[in-house]
Amino acid sequence: MLIQPDPTFYPSAREAMAAPRELLAYVALLDTEGEGRPDGLATVDLDPGSPGYGTVVDVHDMSVPGDELHHFGWNVCSAALCPYAPHPHVERRYLVIPGLRSSRIYIFDVKDDPAHPKLVKTIEPETVFERTGYSRPHTVHCGTDAIYVSALGNVDGDAPGGVFMLDHDTFEPLGQWEADRGPQRLHYDFWWHLGRDTMISSEWGTPNMIEAGPDLDLLVNRKYGHRLHVWDLRKRTHLQEIDLGDQHQMALELRPAHDPTKTYGFVNTVISVEDLSANIFTWYLEDGVWKARKTITIPAEPADPALLPEPLKQFGAVPPLVSDISLTLDDRILLVSAWGTGELLAYDVSDPLNPRQTGSVRIGGIVRRDAHPSAPGKALNGGPQMVEVSRDGRRVYFTNSLYRSWDEVFYPDGISGWLAKVDIADDGSIAVDPGFLVDFAEDGRRPHQVRLQGGDSSSDSFCYP
Repeated sequence: MLIQPDPTFYPSAREAMAAPRELLAYVALLDTEGEGRPDGLATVDLDPGSPGYGTVVDVHDMSVPGDELHHFGWNVCSAALCPYAPHPHVERRYLVIPGLRSSRIYIFDVKDDPAHPKLVKTIEPETVFERTGYSRPHTVHCGTDAIYVSALGNVDGDAPGGVFMLDHDTFEPLGQWEADRGPQRLHYDFWWHLGRDTMISSEWGTPNMIEAGPDLDLLVNRKYGHRLHVWDLRKRTHLQEIDLGDQHQMALELRPAHDPTKTYGFVNTVISVEDLSANIFTWYLEDGVWKARKTITIPAEPADPALLPEPLKQFGAVPPLVSDISLTLDDRILLVSAWGTGELLAYDVSDPLNPRQTGSVRIGGIVRRDAHPSAPGKALNGGPQMVEVSRDGRRVYFTNSLYRSWDEVFYPDGISGWLAKVDIADDGSIAVDPGFLVDFAEDGRRPHQVRLQGGDSSSDSFCYP
């Protein structure tokens, strides 16, 4: 019998860009009411030819409350085509959804009925604790040999955080990934350069540093993460530390170039303690050494203190609070979400050390509360937060909730959830789609991570240029 690989696997990002358009989105929903309601997984219709376009077609509630569903991912993806670890029998069939608060992990099957995902397995927190020594699973990436999951801390909520692995077939936790972590203690995201057998990881803070909300004392004393770590992906050993500068607090999302022959990528830092700006750094390999350079600065915006939440009143300004970035598959356009100011920015990063801004839209924001074109008289709160780009690099989907305790600090009147969309033009400019706004007010839960059916720009890695 001839075994064909999953048709959503592509050897290169270039071929993935020619894939069929996404027809569904899967969105994690967070309950914030505190009345015992569980979080949920929503399915949204993205087919412009469907009468249900732009509406929620299904919501699956989790088994118990209190998970805080966060960054989820696929069981496998295009990395399964890599020549040194091929897995032609696997399918992009399951969503692996961790609870950041509970440390519980859900496995959903989307093959038979993609619009109505089916829960097929639950990994309880005690199993994660016992087999990995970690807690608070945060980000899921599908690797060549297993499912990789980041964790913010140990079982007690302290350092170190790191990466653990799940079996591709059984989803059972296999254990910690690191064989030698060197000086690494704090952890957040991780990604890799498969062509270089290199992993990069970033830093936020331990669960005990972040779960109650941002700590001004920790921030002022520069205790949150501000480093990148370079690893040998095969040997699982620490190679190098890159300090971005302790004024640049919270080094979060990592977006390496999709072309495996390219040795650079981008990371955002949330806030500078010197001027409240947010910054983007480009990391790159030069003469055998990994380096990083600040390439984008997004300044804070002056604001009436009366309109600011308590922690910001003394500064008289609203920080951008860049919380997510996403890179198109052709490595050309970087999308940057400024959750504080309510701005989504686009940059041409064809020259990765010299980005050029190509567009900006405004929606929500701590002070501005910009409306969506579909309802120009309705102020929106929250702001562009989690960002996902379609494989062809034409459509960007984004939600407005960051993390429950941090939402409550920066948007104390509460966040009414929404999912919006912008379109990217040939010149890199962006425009809000006036016909697409998914309002989660009736459901009452807040949307976070978005995954697109068949794959998206931040969930695949490729072994061929």
